[in-house]
Amino acid sequence: MSSTHSLYSRLGGEPVLHRFVESLYDFMDESPVVAHVRGMHPADLSSARSRLFMFLSGMLGGPPLYMEAFGHPRLRRRHLKFEIGDAESDQWLLCAQYAADELDIKVELRDELMRELTVMANHLRNKDTSAVSAATCGAVHDKNMGDASGTQAPHNNSE
Repeated sequence: MSSTHSLYSRLGGEPVLHRFVESLYDFMDESPVVAHVRGMHPADLSSARSRLFMFLSGMLGGPPLYMEAFGHPRLRRRHLKFEIGDAESDQWLLCAQYAADELDIKVELRDELMRELTVMANHLRNKDTSAVSAATCGAVHDKNMGDASGTQAPHNNSE
């Protein structure tokens, strides 16, 4: 498949990917629904924003910025220091869904992006999720109900 047909290109390339990453981390930084996964990140999210943008650029068929700067991503190995189970994966994907919903793109593209991100998030799981407590999961497993403050969690507009 040529780069003009890559998901990166079909989404709108660099400017759209930048908006996606900024929106994802803005939501993560502001929403109490994803406080657990936010706590797994440094106080300053600027490096995380930059690295995710560079990684997604290559992953989605755009310029391999992460590989050029840091070499092979080795995602699982880089994330082994974090316990990632259902709650953590679900919270990160909730941030991604919010960001995808904020983009002015076709529903089909948004769904394709989320499928790719879901595969990646599932690949990073490294903890037994059968022992995850309800407190750890928080509002994520019932994300359409909103959090205790009444803030509604984002939803997929294609439903």
